[in-house]
Amino acid sequence: MRTVLALLFVFVLGKDTELYNFTANNAANDWYVVNDGVMGGISQSRFTINAEGHGVFKGSVSIENNGGFASVQHRFAPIEVKPKNKVRIRLKGDGKNYQFRIKGSLQDYYSYIYTFETTGDWQEVVIPLKDMYPSFRGRRLDAPNFDRNSIAQLTFLIANKRNEDFQLLLDRINLD
Repeated sequence: MRTVLALLFVFVLGKDTELYNFTANNAANDWYVVNDGVMGGISQSRFTINAEGHGVFKGSVSIENNGGFASVQHRFAPIEVKPKNKVRIRLKGDGKNYQFRIKGSLQDYYSYIYTFETTGDWQEVVIPLKDMYPSFRGRRLDAPNFDRNSIAQLTFLIANKRNEDFQLLLDRINLD
């Protein structure tokens, strides 16, 4: 009996926690776009689910009018993080840099950020939670890196300080 319980414990602890799995049946209405228009910018983006069932975040970033970013966010009831320590994302980018952001609580005014490069091919981005630093309005905060017990929001953001079109395809996001 102890062996069975020990194996069950290892199986449960070793299993990924799905944060989001994009499918053709998903309606994109549980993700919402926030662009630099909130501060006078004119960047534009949208989020859809394509026929293959991938999330598609695409648009055009403009640095005009003090702008320069586009983002898409997903909020949910808090998910316990521990004992997991990484986020694993399967995606296909366009060769540009993006930020992946999380919030431990919807009440937090700041996000934890990790910047990653895309290759233009399908890839798996592995993000150690301990490497995600706190930031607010583009400024790094003098506070510890991610050490929270839960996650309640996911965000993808592009802000490369130049005018550019972009497209990021998302397949799945797991807590590992």
